[in-house]
Amino acid sequence: MNEILVLYYSRYGATAEMAQRIARGIESVPGCQARIRTVPAVSTVCEATADTIPAAGPPFATLDDLQECAGLVLGSPTRFGNMAAALKYFIDSSSSLWLSGALAGKPAAVFTSTSSLHGGQETTLLSMMLPLLHHGMLIMGLPYSESELLTTQSGGTPYGPSHTAGTDSKRPLSTEEQHLCSALGKRIAAAALALQHA
Repeated sequence: MNEILVLYYSRYGATAEMAQRIARGIESVPGCQARIRTVPAVSTVCEATADTIPAAGPPFATLDDLQECAGLVLGSPTRFGNMAAALKYFIDSSSSLWLSGALAGKPAAVFTSTSSLHGGQETTLLSMMLPLLHHGMLIMGLPYSESELLTTQSGGTPYGPSHTAGTDSKRPLSTEEQHLCSALGKRIAAAALALQHA
């Protein structure tokens, strides 16, 4: 069974919901399953240590999750046009995997959620790709054959799924956003299978 790691950080729940939709897309492809993981928040005042198991939601990611995955989908809310510090902190700890080439040649994709429509979705997605490129991963986006890219009035980009959560972070995923999340999951799962048999 090919496990695709869906690794995300979510503060208000929108990014977590996107992760679940992507996981459903992954698991709709025979021979693939999703491994959903999150990361703990970082402290603003000291080097804090979180419990090894969160109070709710999926487990915290480890480097083993990265090493063992057949593909990676990375998600974060937008913070000033970039990924959240918590996710960046975890990715920054992956130098040993970079040195060994553990992620090289594996498919990867990204997704994000913002409060406002022009809140930096595309720059966040592009900046999240940079460490994945350094790891030698094969970056995947969404093709315009996904017609929702042409009709969406909220989130959705060729760089990866996105969501506009609203200033109160309570707007649900639109039908188009849901479809694009699922489509990305299917796409990366299919790529992982194809690469396995290449």
